[in-house]
Amino acid sequence: MSRLRFLLAFALPVLVADWATKRLVVAWLQPAHTPHRLIGDAVRLTLTYNRQGVMGLPVGPWGRWLLTAITAVVLVVLFRLLRAGDPAAWLRNAAASVIMGGACGNLLDRLMSGRGVVDFIDVGTTAWRFWTFNVADMSIDIGIVLLAWALWREDVRARR
Repeated sequence: MSRLRFLLAFALPVLVADWATKRLVVAWLQPAHTPHRLIGDAVRLTLTYNRQGVMGLPVGPWGRWLLTAITAVVLVVLFRLLRAGDPAAWLRNAAASVIMGGACGNLLDRLMSGRGVVDFIDVGTTAWRFWTFNVADMSIDIGIVLLAWALWREDVRARR
């Protein structure tokens, strides 16, 4: 499969799923910050808007534009990795494409709304809650793990 096909086959579904779930959440989970139990108290759907960085880390008053620039750089680096890489390295290409789809999903939110990126998956217990995240965040995390594994496997093969 060509690298462009990988990009479209993996990034586009992630982008569409992220966009669709965020639109549904904004339409149905009002008001914001009100938990809706999905699996007891362990998994809840809670509409939030994240103006900060990953896991809500503060990035200051210029955070929206700083994160937009960082995302653009990451997308360029991943695209170059995809373009320059071996078309037969399917895991690396798929992982880079999944990351790109997630990054584009959050980038669209960041550019289209001053409120921030829509987050809604709320996991934890009554005493401890994980940060709230979305489909794009999950895709980025999964893609990073897969990309690291693929690069490690390629390195091991190259040493042999």
